[in-house]
Amino acid sequence: MTLANLFNINRLQEFSASAEGVRRLLDSAARNLNDARLAGLSTDNRFDAAYKTIMQCAMIGLWANGYRTSTSQPGHHQTALQALPLTLGLPAASVIVFDALRKQRNINDYQGDPVTEAAVAECIRQADTLLNHTRQWLNKHKPELLADA
Repeated sequence: MTLANLFNINRLQEFSASAEGVRRLLDSAARNLNDARLAGLSTDNRFDAAYKTIMQCAMIGLWANGYRTSTSQPGHHQTALQALPLTLGLPAASVIVFDALRKQRNINDYQGDPVTEAAVAECIRQADTLLNHTRQWLNKHKPELLADA
């Protein structure tokens, strides 16, 4: 699979990211991660906030490579996560973990199953690692997207 293949089958659309847009999304991802650490929130909401950080980093990876997901197509979260080895150079094994978190989110959102503290802790750990990786990757490969306005 390549990003061009995903584009050709309408899973991705071309997109031109701006430094301002990337900075806003990075800031939002950091705020979501901070919210995920708030002990006063339910495990469901803490998990959602951490998962949102993961998705925002996946979107930044796509943006930095000239794409975004086709949100009109089902499975756009899965597409963004599966593209992480191509966009941010993550090992393929990371996708397995992120996909498990995506499935947990779907079970909670669509079936109401509660999220465990262990799942929240893992999602926060993964989100923190991915946010740090995303910043480092941008700094090394796309520093213009981190430039001040």
